[in-house]
Amino acid sequence: MPSNLQTPDSECPDRKVIQIMKLNRDLAWRVAPSLLTSFRYAWAGVSYAFQTQRNFRIHVVVGALAIGLGVFLQLQAVEMAVIGLTIGAVLAMELLNTAIESVVDLTVKQNYHELAKIAKDCAAAAVLISSLAAVGVAGTLILPKLYLKLELLLHAILL
Repeated sequence: MPSNLQTPDSECPDRKVIQIMKLNRDLAWRVAPSLLTSFRYAWAGVSYAFQTQRNFRIHVVVGALAIGLGVFLQLQAVEMAVIGLTIGAVLAMELLNTAIESVVDLTVKQNYHELAKIAKDCAAAAVLISSLAAVGVAGTLILPKLYLKLELLLHAILL
């Protein structure tokens, strides 16, 4: 439980007491002692997701393909930034989905619970929505330029 500190409020005419919450990290498990350790923990999460979550791997491959196509099609910097941010959002949603599923599984263990189902379904829906948005971004930024490139290539082959 956080310990409370009381300090008088000098701006209040009746000298009311304000309670300030002191940060208590006693219950935190493995608080990173350094910034480098924090990055190691974060990378462990990415590594875990990549090793255990099929959909995360699929999103990484599709994201790499989108970046590769963007470079091949010589998209403008802003377009590449939008694609990169979209890929980041999808991957972040997939990581959050994995985290929520793990916490729910830890909580309900092997038992079925309707609220656990709702939590897991909503987390998966967040990934789905971000993935559909990514498809929309790709459809807007990549497909038209890819179509033009293919059309020029086919025209050159047929002539």
